[in-house]
Amino acid sequence: MRQVYEYHPVIGYRFIPNIRARIAHEGGGYLLRANEQGFRSDRPFLQARNQGRRRILFFGDSFTAGDGVSNPQRYTDLLEAQMPDLEVYNFGISSTGTDQQYLAWREYGRDVEHDAIVIAVFVENIRRVAARFRPHRDANGQERLYAKPYYTLDGNKLSLHQVPPPAEPFDLADLPPEDRSAVDTGGRFAALRGIVTALGAREVVQRLTNYQPLPAYNSATTPDWLLMRAILTEWIGAQRRPVVLMPLPLPQHLDQQCDARPYQARFAELAQELGCTLHDPLPALLEYEAPVRRAFRWQQDIHFTPAGHQALADTLAPVLAGILVQPPQREAQKCPS
Repeated sequence: MRQVYEYHPVIGYRFIPNIRARIAHEGGGYLLRANEQGFRSDRPFLQARNQGRRRILFFGDSFTAGDGVSNPQRYTDLLEAQMPDLEVYNFGISSTGTDQQYLAWREYGRDVEHDAIVIAVFVENIRRVAARFRPHRDANGQERLYAKPYYTLDGNKLSLHQVPPPAEPFDLADLPPEDRSAVDTGGRFAALRGIVTALGAREVVQRLTNYQPLPAYNSATTPDWLLMRAILTEWIGAQRRPVVLMPLPLPQHLDQQCDARPYQARFAELAQELGCTLHDPLPALLEYEAPVRRAFRWQQDIHFTPAGHQALADTLAPVLAGILVQPPQREAQKCPS
């Protein structure tokens, strides 16, 4: 397995700058290209805006970085292709949390001239911001634990920890017992999920048990949501251009196997409070027939297929078009929620 990431002392890791690689995948493989800054792009990210073009910066995890598809097939690139005079910079980094994406903005995006920012939060990120260690595959393809930068919340104050994070991977047994709860294991009831999935009964069990994969969204006062909320509040509050906050649903939400209303409520409340634009693509995606929706992701890989990226781009294009008709030099963001 070819290594496509390198250590980064603040974010944790990034794509290897200028890498060109073909990644094996169930869809027949896809091409990954990164620019000199270590983000998936066929061009460098310039600080100054190109004359006559509007520019939007995107931040997110693998759903924005584009795992499973080549660069031009991602929703960000599709938007650029279909919207006149638009330039898109995709700062997505696979497997990161919203905390690391905020750090990517601070390190690389803060001084880049732009007209708007889209923060695409795969809703599972609420577990990642609470984690201090996450599993990744090493250069030999073996799953190991890696430390990540993380924030804690003391009252209303965010504190950043583990920067720089240790570069070398380790195993769960190497962690002291008190730190093992800070490992992101990928969800609730991991052992039971494995058994149910092996029996082919996952969807049935989830419906019968009213399974809620992300209970941290159930209340506005859960510790994980308060942390996520604080990170987004600080990030959005630092912007002088319009911000679009876009929660991306789990496959279970697209398949209507669990209730999306808790996370929808939390992001709607936050966007209203901060005065930024909320774009929730789930209602528009649910208008497609179930077999069409199922084709928005791969059979084994939960990431978007080209059809899924196109559908997401179609939901977002009118929102961005409305923002881009506004004066480009406006200093304060006044976006409808």
